[in-house]
Amino acid sequence: MTVRHHTVEIDGLNVFYREAGDPSAPTLVLLHGFPTSSIAYRELMEELSDEFHLVAPDYPGFGHSSAPAADEWDYTFDHLADVVDRLLETLGLTSYALHIHDYGAPVGFRLALRHPERITGIVTQNGNAYDEGLTPFWEPIRAYWADPSQANGDALRGLLTREATHWQYTHGVPDTSLVNPDNEAFDQALLDRPGNQEIQLALFLDYGVNPGHYPAWQDYLRTQQPPLLAVWGRNDEIFGADGARAYARDVKQARIHLLDAGHFPLTTRLKQSAALIRDFLRGLSD
Repeated sequence: MTVRHHTVEIDGLNVFYREAGDPSAPTLVLLHGFPTSSIAYRELMEELSDEFHLVAPDYPGFGHSSAPAADEWDYTFDHLADVVDRLLETLGLTSYALHIHDYGAPVGFRLALRHPERITGIVTQNGNAYDEGLTPFWEPIRAYWADPSQANGDALRGLLTREATHWQYTHGVPDTSLVNPDNEAFDQALLDRPGNQEIQLALFLDYGVNPGHYPAWQDYLRTQQPPLLAVWGRNDEIFGADGARAYARDVKQARIHLLDAGHFPLTTRLKQSAALIRDFLRGLSD
């Protein structure tokens, strides 16, 4: 199946999304993380499009979507979720599973709390919802949450460099020759756009509200018991493997698979991830 590329206007913004598969098939909405975009899902969409309908948007400030300046648009996770919610409604999607990675978790759980009846299942791939998943990586970002001074913000700019992006893709990966450098090059080119650092700093700061939402997300998991698959890079130094294991505490039938990978399991464990996700999605229609 061919991956198709679309742009629609949502609240005055051009929102880009990739789509593959038969729209009449069960839908999986793929929500990307930092510092990437829907490009992270190109190969997974090709793997699964023979059997499922797949939609992967770019958030504002990411990928091919509009990126208004940080002083012109409110870069918060509530606002990102608003845009994705409007996009899915514009596309007429009222029943779908979620694939959440990194930033995709706070976006996806906001959608799940708003529309629990729409969520057929959740695939979390290093998408965190528990304090246990927050590693020491977060300490300088926590300092920014506690004191959003220019000095603390400037201290985080190192996370926006090519060296940091390369580290995100390669840390915890046993064989780094499997990591395609094209992905990080594309991500970095977009991070380096004028004004984009301020966008990312705004989201680093707003991420501080998400741990406060963890209890509500966990209550959703306990009460709704959505089918859940965690396909997690166990060597991730950003969201640790304990964050994957914690899902089993709230979802009785949670399926937890820890892969020998880092923060981006799809870059080196695509076939293994796709097989697990395919099996999980098939089970949603049984």
